[in-house]
Amino acid sequence: MKISTFVFTFKQGFKNIFRNKIFSLATIATIAACIFLFGLFYSVVENVRYSIAKAETNVAVTVFFDEDITDSRIQEIGEMIRSRPEVASVNYVSASDAWEAFKVDYLGEYADGYEGDNPLEGSENFEIYLQDVSKQGQLVSFLETVDGIREINHSDVTANILTQFNKLLSYVSLGIIGILLAVSLFLISNTVAMGIAVRREEIGIMKLIGATDFVVRSPFLIEGILLGVIGATIPLVAVYFIYNNIIVYATEQFVILNDILHFKTARDIFSVLIPVALVLGVGLGFFGSLITVRKHLRV
Repeated sequence: MKISTFVFTFKQGFKNIFRNKIFSLATIATIAACIFLFGLFYSVVENVRYSIAKAETNVAVTVFFDEDITDSRIQEIGEMIRSRPEVASVNYVSASDAWEAFKVDYLGEYADGYEGDNPLEGSENFEIYLQDVSKQGQLVSFLETVDGIREINHSDVTANILTQFNKLLSYVSLGIIGILLAVSLFLISNTVAMGIAVRREEIGIMKLIGATDFVVRSPFLIEGILLGVIGATIPLVAVYFIYNNIIVYATEQFVILNDILHFKTARDIFSVLIPVALVLGVGLGFFGSLITVRKHLRV
């Protein structure tokens, strides 16, 4: 493409935006609203998933050993468990460690009456933390086949709740994103169709003097892309300030929930959200215009 042709098509696409001000503003507003909602929804979903991931790291499978088991066998079992792909970490808790933790959590000042005594003798165990809590069943099935393990403590209910909630988030996310994309495409198509109708006579003259199909169609594609970029940039700025303010407010006002609610930094969120939102905006503008041009512009 010649530079002069590119400049011409770009200028025409830019002018198209001002020729149809009402529809252009409506398109920008719709894209901005859709991407704004997408940004908020993405931020919420990512933080919920982040909190769930944090919660999953606290869900442990605990294994207790046979009474006559040797230290070497415990080490062998530990190596076998650590080699499992679903295992994130393994923490060995001796009987004395378990007793010290129990005294702190439940006995407090009354622990002095048990000086020199350890009621939890023989309760040494492995606390096993998973990469993915949905793989807990596979790990438990494996542990049941290991000699030297007498008891396995795990929570199927907790694992199932976290797994199902993650699936639900995925389905809801896809549904909402699909609706937002459909609305944006519809409005962009209407805007471009209106531009074609207004300029139909001018387009006919351009064809008579030898304008190629590319020269005729390109301004409408440029128009759609520009509308998409503008519509994506505005909500990104708004979501950034809203997100930062919400994090500051939540961490200061709801200190008691800091152990439950975990927030991703704005940098982590927007390192993904900015390119995704721009691609969505440009993609919506380009494909919305392309579909409409092919449908309404027979040149």
